[in-house]
Parts: sequence; structure tokens; C-alpha cells
Amino acid sequence: MFAEKADRLKKMEITADQPGKVDIQKKIVTFNGNVVVTQGTMSIKADSIEVREDADGYQSGVAIGGPEGLSRFRQKRDGVNEWVEGQARRIEFSGRGNTLKLINDASARRLNGTEVADQASGALIVYDNAFETFTVSGGEKAVTPENPKGRVTVVIAPRKGTKAAAEADAAEAASQSASGSSR
Repeated sequence: MFAEKADRLKKMEITADQPGKVDIQKKIVTFNGNVVVTQGTMSIKADSIEVREDADGYQSGVAIGGPEGLSRFRQKRDGVNEWVEGQARRIEFSGRGNTLKLINDASARRLNGTEVADQASGALIVYDNAFETFTVSGGEKAVTPENPKGRVTVVIAPRKGTKAAAEADAAEAASQSASGSSR
């Protein structure tokens, strides 16, 4: 899940419903109220966001809350018509580490165009852009009424254009045809 390479070279834009604070000396930007951060194809939406810049110019930040208490993230993958999006109560991003952490009530998915290809949920999802990997952790923070044991869930679809995907599509079509003819 490699993000658009050009995004890191684009300007970061932050918009919000409420006044924000830009501390030039400390290189900290803080905004509240329906905050949207965009940088190229990447966007993060939250109730509050704090962005910091280190001495080397790398930006990192924390996004908290939003609709239903969840922050949301979305970014295009490099060179393909795919997007990665996720949501969590807290999102931490690091330009230096090229990582994104979705923390508490975390879920992420890869979209092939508009179709969901893969998805994951758990207490913590760490998305590493540089290595095209993500890790999913469960445990106590993943416990919900629907998931009383705090287990992680990952759903992986067959890749389009592969023999496995063609066989899965044929089996699905045959199943739909059989269920339609039995009516």
C-alpha cells in the first residue's frame, strides 16, 4: 500500500471551523472543529489536529475525534487506481517514519477504484508506507459488544487480473445464476 510519492513534496493545507494557532517558533500548528488536512492526495479529517515540524522539516501530527468520535484518513496508492482509507479515534502520522497509526476502534481498507479489496480492524493498525505493510493488533482496546474477545479481523480479496480472481468471479456468477433459477 504505497502512497503517492509526490504527496510528500506537496504543501500541507489545514482548514477548520474554529480559529487555530500557529506557533512559528515551536513549529506547532493546532486547529479544532471539523478540521481537514490535505497534502496531495492524502487527507485527514478530525475534530482536532496538531501538526509539528522537526528541525529537519519532517511533519508529524495527531488527529483526534470527528463524526462519531472517529478521525478519518484517505490516500491514493502510487501508480494504480487504488486508495487506502482508515478511521480510528486517534490517528498519528509521521513524515520522518512514513507511517500512520490508527488507534482505538481502528479500521482500514484498500479500495480498487471504488470497490473494497482488503480490509482490517482492531485496536491498533500501523500502516508503513515505505514497506507497503500494515500490522493489526487487538486486545483489550479492541473489545466491543460485537467483538467481546478483542480479536483482529483481516479480509483479503483475490487480486484482480489473477487466475484466482477469475475463478472466484466465475464461482460467484454460477452461484448467483443457480440461486436465480431456483426461484
